[in-house]
Amino acid sequence: MELLFALAIGALTTSGVYLLLRARTFPVIMGLTLLSYGVNLFLFASGRLATGQQPVIGTAASYSDPLPQALVLTAIVIGFAMTAFLVVLSLRNLADNENDHVDGRRETAPPPSKLEQEVSGK
Repeated sequence: MELLFALAIGALTTSGVYLLLRARTFPVIMGLTLLSYGVNLFLFASGRLATGQQPVIGTAASYSDPLPQALVLTAIVIGFAMTAFLVVLSLRNLADNENDHVDGRRETAPPPSKLEQEVSGK
């Protein structure tokens, strides 16, 4: 179970970092979201993986730590607000610059080939 959980955290983190390195805003937003999910799972795993244990001290012989659960819940709310802010920010960038590159560069179209010039008649 722990190996599967570690592989899931690694896959989310790896794909999040990969998407963060793209030049477009949507993959960057998706990369931040996946990276935050990976961090949330890591925080959740820091409280030991156990099923069927009580979250309250004194009601059972063993208990699960409620602090990582509270941290993950807080991180989910903060991550949602950050994602909403980044979406609005990228839409504003698209409206202002008519471009969705992260670095603000404009894409230049390659010059038309001779075949395209002959077909268009120019």
